[in-house]
Amino acid sequence: MLSLGPLVADRTNQQAVRVTQTTDRPAGPRRPLLRAPRVHRAWSVAAVTFVTIIGAAAFASLPGLLIEPLHQEFDWSRGTIGFAVSVNLALYGLTAPFAAALMDRFGIRKVVAVALTVIAAGSVLTVRMTEPWQLVLYWGVLVGLGSGSMALAFAATVTNRWFVRRRGLVTGILTAAGASGQLVFLPLLSWLVQHHGWRPAAVTVALSALAVVPFVWLLLRDHPADAGVAAYGAEGFTPKPPPVRGAARRAVGVLLSAARTGPFWLLAGTFAICGASTNGLVKTHFVPAAHDHGMPITAAASLLAVIGVFDVVGTIASGWFTDRFEARRLLAVYYALRGVSLLFLPMLLAPSVQPPMVFFIVFYGLDWVATVPPTIALCREHYGEDSAIVFGWVLASHQVGAAVVAFAGGVARDVFGSYDVVWYASGALCAAAALMALVIRRAPLPRLAPGAPAA
Repeated sequence: MLSLGPLVADRTNQQAVRVTQTTDRPAGPRRPLLRAPRVHRAWSVAAVTFVTIIGAAAFASLPGLLIEPLHQEFDWSRGTIGFAVSVNLALYGLTAPFAAALMDRFGIRKVVAVALTVIAAGSVLTVRMTEPWQLVLYWGVLVGLGSGSMALAFAATVTNRWFVRRRGLVTGILTAAGASGQLVFLPLLSWLVQHHGWRPAAVTVALSALAVVPFVWLLLRDHPADAGVAAYGAEGFTPKPPPVRGAARRAVGVLLSAARTGPFWLLAGTFAICGASTNGLVKTHFVPAAHDHGMPITAAASLLAVIGVFDVVGTIASGWFTDRFEARRLLAVYYALRGVSLLFLPMLLAPSVQPPMVFFIVFYGLDWVATVPPTIALCREHYGEDSAIVFGWVLASHQVGAAVVAFAGGVARDVFGSYDVVWYASGALCAAAALMALVIRRAPLPRLAPGAPAA
């Protein structure tokens, strides 16, 4: 009789070998895919980031609408109100590099969720304020710190981690999210301020920030490895790096290293002028300046919202251009065109919206933050893995420039009775920024090891 013992034993050994081979495979993605999904997970993360920035954009839409109501209710000077706004803008920038380092330490989700909560708290507390120092503390410090953690360094961090290809395009889309939020919130907030006062508008900002927190916590992921995928366009899967400790030390160390290079100071200088001519000037003072010429606040706020419409188009197009053309030349063109438009603005302000003003809004909107994708690209080109933190410091200079002009614009209005001198000065600064951009040198190509084949 034929014995089945050896056959059964051999089959059992084969099964054991197969199990051993399966369990001994090298570690890779936690959930290996049998086939690649039609839409890469990076695009869903970018979509959540886009919605998050839109929801948080309400706080950036309000300062220009607060100047006249606070001046009328509390009799605070425009310089005093402008100082609170300047503190907000300065902290927005100075917090960004530390926020980028904190995201490397604690993860994107935790940092962004806490930042949105701080924004909501600061906005709600302004409802109870009665003294100027409270405006500085609540809106300047709290909202400034929270918004700084939601700054463009957030977009840069997401782009650097999740994308290898299409980085310029994604940067443009995420940068445009702020303008989209401005488009959504400015008409609503201006209507609330005009018909119900500024307090309901401040509460709306708080609620919009809190509404985004669940999306961040449930849908955002810190790294492609958390979703078991490779970054979009990457050649292979990259394990999630360990948390980087010493966030503050790393942020300062990156600054000290970058500060020894010429491109950093040129990028910081051009971006300071960018902030001075956008957030500090137009976003803060356009509505009161138009109101000085008899234009209703709602009409002026609607024009800012239209800037947001064309900003989306211009920024996404800038990201597309950045993937194809030299970034420093793009910056020079953007700053030169912006300077020309600002020189004409004082002649266009009138009680009603005329065709030349519409042309300015469209032209200026296309250029509003088109400078961001090429600036991030130049940071990446020169500073590699530290580029998000370097861009955070460059963004700090952007916000310092914005803070200076937000305060100086209010003082100029108190002293001269108009904003004309500020418009002309900003136009001249943009011309200087165009020249500075052309001076930025190209990053040296990495040296090949001896015997290594050329790319």
